[in-house]
Amino acid sequence: MPAFAPRYLCSMAAALVLTATAPATAATAADARHAAGDLQEVMFVGNNWEGTADVIGSTGDFAKVGRIDVVPDEEERLAEIQADPIKWIYFQAIRETVGEGHDQFVDDMYSTPDGSSVVVSRPSFADVVSIDLATGRLNWRFSVAGYRADHMALSPDGTRVAVSASTANEVQVLDIATGKELGEFATGDKPHENIFTRDGAYLWNMSIGEVNTDLDAPWLDWTKGDRHITVVDAATFRQVKVIDMRERLDAAGLSGLSDAVRPAAFSPDESMFYFQVSFFNGFLEYDVAKDTITRVKALPKNPATSDDRTTMVNDSRDHGISMSPDGGKLCVAGTMDDYATVVDRGTLQEGPLVAASKPYWATVSGDGKDCVISESGADQVTAIDFATGQKRVSVPVGDHPQRVRLGHVRAGWTGPAGG
Repeated sequence: MPAFAPRYLCSMAAALVLTATAPATAATAADARHAAGDLQEVMFVGNNWEGTADVIGSTGDFAKVGRIDVVPDEEERLAEIQADPIKWIYFQAIRETVGEGHDQFVDDMYSTPDGSSVVVSRPSFADVVSIDLATGRLNWRFSVAGYRADHMALSPDGTRVAVSASTANEVQVLDIATGKELGEFATGDKPHENIFTRDGAYLWNMSIGEVNTDLDAPWLDWTKGDRHITVVDAATFRQVKVIDMRERLDAAGLSGLSDAVRPAAFSPDESMFYFQVSFFNGFLEYDVAKDTITRVKALPKNPATSDDRTTMVNDSRDHGISMSPDGGKLCVAGTMDDYATVVDRGTLQEGPLVAASKPYWATVSGDGKDCVISESGADQVTAIDFATGQKRVSVPVGDHPQRVRLGHVRAGWTGPAGG
């Protein structure tokens, strides 16, 4: 159990005391890797509009390793959707709203610990699938509740994935090997980002509310729905805390900011939580134990970027934040402002503004030296040195890259057979 857990729960009525631990597993991720033999660490880049995932190196020059078709069953899925009027309406709505006129074929992905498969959430198909990396065929398919699958999270032991079923207002947790549902829990409106704590004991979900309307003026904020952070015990999926950022924002004198929590990152000791919110060019710092917002960082605006909220894609001005392994630097994707920057965590001073075309995600390289962003507007991923804040290298990928995740493939893998 993380050291902060008893302290941040003490603010709850009745001062809950948690004793549950993460569930036991038949084999740890390390055991699985050992059993599988040599593995190669890579990065999976989901090309959302194209329906592919590029696999690149996790360090250095991030050279291309291979490519995966994440919709090998596309014809079958489309036939099912076309046969169901309700599914067809949602499919078209996803294309015209959140998809900006494109189908959303891959939102998130994680590899299995043994490097044999990759598990992918597919928004337009409202499912999660496991794809065999050797053959390119499906191992299993899970239809999420409702009509759209969104962000996922991988448990620290690599055995479970949590997926946001965004139109059903719930998170479903699956066995990564079999696709069997292990549990679910209710969230706020439109669950989005999911984060397991480092020990796997807790799962945080951030709901963002309705982002596909033009009712974006602050006085119409009530139309966005119920947005909050839901924290659950990852063994029982029972709710242990709800964090309403509206209350914390107002208390900090930040009533003008949205309470829709977007991408987020914990400090290494999980005492601090850094998060982005809708419409805001910057991020906030939240002290978990004190249950309060401690600092806010506004980042520079691009003069060419409109402040008209209705022009911000899915309500996100900034979408993507990661932290260096030592906890000293934050990397922020300024999505609508077309740059990314490395911020000193102590002083909150930003470094160089690295030009980037609609950066949509930020993660950390395998060696921890670089921040890796997806440039959805330029169809490439770019590595930025945490130490200097300068761009190091860009690598071309497929159409509209979004999520970038570290994972593994079998040594010598270059793509599915015949792919």
